[in-house]
Order: sequence, then C-alpha cells, then structure tokens
Amino acid sequence: MDGLDKQILECLIENGRMTASEISKRVSLSIPAVSERIRKLEQSGVVDKYSVILNPAKMGNHLTAIMLVSMERPRYNEGFVTHVALEPEVMECHYLAGDFDYVLKIVTADTETLEKLLNRIKSVPGVQKTRTNVVLSTVKKGVTVLP
Repeated sequence: MDGLDKQILECLIENGRMTASEISKRVSLSIPAVSERIRKLEQSGVVDKYSVILNPAKMGNHLTAIMLVSMERPRYNEGFVTHVALEPEVMECHYLAGDFDYVLKIVTADTETLEKLLNRIKSVPGVQKTRTNVVLSTVKKGVTVLP
C-alpha cells in the first residue's frame, strides 16, 4: 500500500459511496487506475466492508453509556459473549486485560431503557460486578484507522 492507496482510502472513509470519478479528481489518477486500486484494496481485505453510519439521536437513541463488566470465572465468558451479541443496544464489546473483563459501548433511548439493559446484563450467569458511566458528550469519534 502506497500514498495513493492511502489517499483513496481517505476518500472512501469520508464517503463510502464516492465514485471513482470523484476520487480520481482528488488524487490525480485516472478513473480506471482508481477503480483497479479499489478492487485490489477490497480483494486484499484492507477494505473489509462498506457500511452506513446512522445518527443515533435521529433514530431515537439519545443516551450513550460505557459499561465495565467483571466475570466470576472465565468459564462464563462464552455465555456472556453470546448474550451481548444478541443485545442490539450494545454497539461494541471488548475483552480486556486488567480489573474488568469486558467493556461495552451502549447506545439506547434513555435512562429507562439503559436500566432495563443493565438489569438483563447483570442477570447473565457469571457476571460478578459492573460499573456504568453515562457519556455526556463525545469529543472524538472515529470509524476506522489509517496506517
């Protein structure tokens, strides 16, 4: 991957529906060359998939929370992960090293729906302890990482 590939990726990150024609103008490369580079980035797995990013507030979800979860024993992890995967309000789940085992990013409508979700998560076998923080504002939000 070279500098032109990175410029093309920056264009696609800005707008995944940007045409090869628009990208070619930005990176000073022919349309067929841009199309070929995009195809290679897709085939190599650098571009994993294209997606739509929804505005949570426009969808009625005005509350974001971060929940730390400590498990009683590792044998409960699989059941916990299975449960969390089925919760549509859990946007991200990361397995951690440190005092807690998992961190969840939750996006939900309000404190009432958050409370219901927290009670469901706390009821999962093996969940020993949780700590939840409500996000007041987001100062930086990224969707991908460039090399």
